[in-house]
Amino acid sequence: MTDPSARPDPDALLRRVHAEELRATRAKLKIFFGFAPGVGKTYRMLQVARDLVIEHKVPDVVVGLVETHQRFDTAALLLGLEILSRKAVEYRGTTLEEFDLDAALARKPRLLLVDELAHTNAPGSRHAKRWQDVLELLDAGIDVYTTVNIQHVESLNDVVAQITGVQVRETIPDSLLERADEIELVDIAPEELLTRLREGKVYLPEQALRAADQFFRRGNLLALRELALRRIAQTVDDEVREARAAQGVVEPWATVERILVCVGPAPSSARLIRTARRLAASLRAPWIAAYADTPASGGMIEADRVRLEDHLRLAESLGATVVRLSGPRVAEELLAYSRSENVTRIVIGKPTHSRLWDRLRGSLLDDVVRGSGEIDVLVISGDDDEPRQESPAPVRRAALPVRAWGLAVALIAATTALAAPLHHQLGMPDVEMLFLLAVMAAAVRLGRGPSLLAAALAVAVYDFVFVPPYWTFRVSDIRFLMTFAMMFGVGLLASELATRLRRQEQEARAREARTSALIALSNELGSVVSLPEAAQRIARLAAHTFEGSASVLARDAEARLAPIASEPVGIALDANELAVSRWALENARMAGAGTDTLPGARSLAIPIGPVQEPIAVLALLRASEAPLSADQRGFMQAFCRQASIALERTVLAERAGVAMVRARTEEMRSSLLAAVSHDLRTPLAAITGAATSLQSVEGLASDTRSELVDTICEGAERLERLVSNLLSMTRLESGDVILRREWVPFDEIVGVARAAIDKVLAGRQVVTTIESDLPLLAVDPVLIEQLLVNLLENAVRHAVDGPGAPMTPIEISARRDGDSVEIAVADRGPGLPAEVQARPFEKFVRGVGARGPGVGLGLAICHGIATVHGGSIRAESRPGGGTVFRVRLPIGAAPGLAPAADGGAV
Repeated sequence: MTDPSARPDPDALLRRVHAEELRATRAKLKIFFGFAPGVGKTYRMLQVARDLVIEHKVPDVVVGLVETHQRFDTAALLLGLEILSRKAVEYRGTTLEEFDLDAALARKPRLLLVDELAHTNAPGSRHAKRWQDVLELLDAGIDVYTTVNIQHVESLNDVVAQITGVQVRETIPDSLLERADEIELVDIAPEELLTRLREGKVYLPEQALRAADQFFRRGNLLALRELALRRIAQTVDDEVREARAAQGVVEPWATVERILVCVGPAPSSARLIRTARRLAASLRAPWIAAYADTPASGGMIEADRVRLEDHLRLAESLGATVVRLSGPRVAEELLAYSRSENVTRIVIGKPTHSRLWDRLRGSLLDDVVRGSGEIDVLVISGDDDEPRQESPAPVRRAALPVRAWGLAVALIAATTALAAPLHHQLGMPDVEMLFLLAVMAAAVRLGRGPSLLAAALAVAVYDFVFVPPYWTFRVSDIRFLMTFAMMFGVGLLASELATRLRRQEQEARAREARTSALIALSNELGSVVSLPEAAQRIARLAAHTFEGSASVLARDAEARLAPIASEPVGIALDANELAVSRWALENARMAGAGTDTLPGARSLAIPIGPVQEPIAVLALLRASEAPLSADQRGFMQAFCRQASIALERTVLAERAGVAMVRARTEEMRSSLLAAVSHDLRTPLAAITGAATSLQSVEGLASDTRSELVDTICEGAERLERLVSNLLSMTRLESGDVILRREWVPFDEIVGVARAAIDKVLAGRQVVTTIESDLPLLAVDPVLIEQLLVNLLENAVRHAVDGPGAPMTPIEISARRDGDSVEIAVADRGPGLPAEVQARPFEKFVRGVGARGPGVGLGLAICHGIATVHGGSIRAESRPGGGTVFRVRLPIGAAPGLAPAADGGAV
């Protein structure tokens, strides 16, 4: 039934409207779900698709990829449907056929059928998994029908492995099932599936025999079927909740049992928790352990707080969902939460206090029973059958300082002293207001106990001093009794309200402190990209937030657990605490003080990072020995989740950097192999051909033999230059170059370089212009010679000579420019190509019009040689066509003359 007086929450209504709008506009995903291969998921998907086409509900249906597994009935359903061609992927000499995602996006049908959602794509595909292809299709606005089995659901992977003994490697995230707009369970009896397996309708005969011995056992199939049914039931339950919220239904629908147990600090709560656990197990129902707190309840003594935390930890260890509720009335909060979570049964303990207490403070049991409506309430005896253990003496509330009680007495005394001389002038009611003001001031400033003392003293003093007969506690007028009651009642009410406000203020400050800590952690870790820096900030914030010392530990290169950050800096953990941290990291669970694992340790170890593979562990040594409360544990988990995200981001950034380096290395290696293999093959072919001719052909003419020998020599020279360039590039990049500087004239270097490539120049004119007063250069002449040779070869390679016209010259010039010498090598080629203008000195970069052999290392070597000399090189396009390379080299101090032994100069 619906509650006509209940007003819907505007925020919840707005969220629901937004969700419905998103669901209406986004592409639809339907999953045909089965518990094992062979149940008929693909067959059912094709049946539904054909019915949509025949009934013209969705005329544009395309088969993206369907695996028939050589089943005739399944293949027959493909007749008449448009089928996309598959994409051929070459992998290790084998051609694999995969789903063509690009073709599907280009075709963009209304509905696309994609079989086997958990399939792993072939290497080289855009996405590693087929479910990622499906997500891209959905983002493109294409509705998708697909199939998947229960063993491929990520959260159930370990359960399936335990049942079947087979570890399934291909999985899909649970979020994909939550994203689905519709999930249809395709179900058959396990006996029928085994019959289909024996008839060869699931696998080929050889595969069927192996499957029957391993995966397809009747017990396995029954368990998998139950898992699938439960997973679908969970999805339906979520939809039921959404439907109840949309219709404004407040009473629960008993479509599935859900149990809530009321937990408190009373010792009997342990029995309530165990009873609820047994009830939930018998009904196979989820259960919740709820503790409701109200501002009116006041703070608990330490013994009650510790007992409550023990009860909540017990419920959590038994599989309950632990929640803390807060509100003005306990019963209302419990019932409101129960209705929102569709709870069908509430487990609550019998009251053990007197009826008078219920008359004064109200009965929680009565309130819950009267307001439960359709929810069943189970009242369990509060007496525990287990033998009671002697509990330590209760820890009483911290006593208020004596000063507060003294101030209460002093405040009433001061009020009396002020009111006594004014009594006859002000009148009786005015004096009463002064005492009320004093009582309220005591309530606000001094706490509950002193304020009650002030109220009692105010009543007594007011009666004794200001009410006739004076100086006695007798009352001549009965009306003053109402005045006394009002004064004491106002004091009691004011003290209660002040206590509530003070407690709420403390809780608000605690929440603000926790929120500030999380914000600070997020800000601190937002820009961190290295693991050590992130760990140090986490340790510093953890030590400050949890009032202790903190260390972040991770495995080193030798797989040993070692600290990477600590606060205070330099703090070390002993062997026992390291063992606790090692266990927490290896098992991905909290351990140490306040937990069920190694509780005797001084430190609390919390794994940080992904749930399955933590990156590091936070070891916290708290100053207080009190165990963490449920709120503190929740806050610590939120803190560690933030830290985990930051650490995971740093690790992913490092892996991305390594992957980028590897990708560039592979790209460079591929470019090098492609270029070098071509340039090596050409001279080697010439050398091999010429040498073979000399060896096999007899009686060659001397001119022919000379020509063949020249061919061999030219090929060897080309190979020598190529290998020299490769070695030079390797030396320059590794930093192994040792400059052997000499004072040499530049024209001498030019002459040697021209002679070295005289055959390459092939008669091409080289015009040299050198300033007459150009100083000597303090350079490594061999390297500068190689720089000029590479620039001249580059000019020859890119020269443009018209047919029948003389060859264009190459110009070399050198001039002094301040403390440097500028060397220019210019040609009349096509100029810098567009593809290399921004990076002419990168390795393996060649222009499209480059002619002749080369791997794109010459200019890179020039850049390296100029850099090791402390100079620079740049490339410019020349007006009228061509390129000029300008090299700047520092001149250095002029060489002096060393004195000879006889005092002369040498």
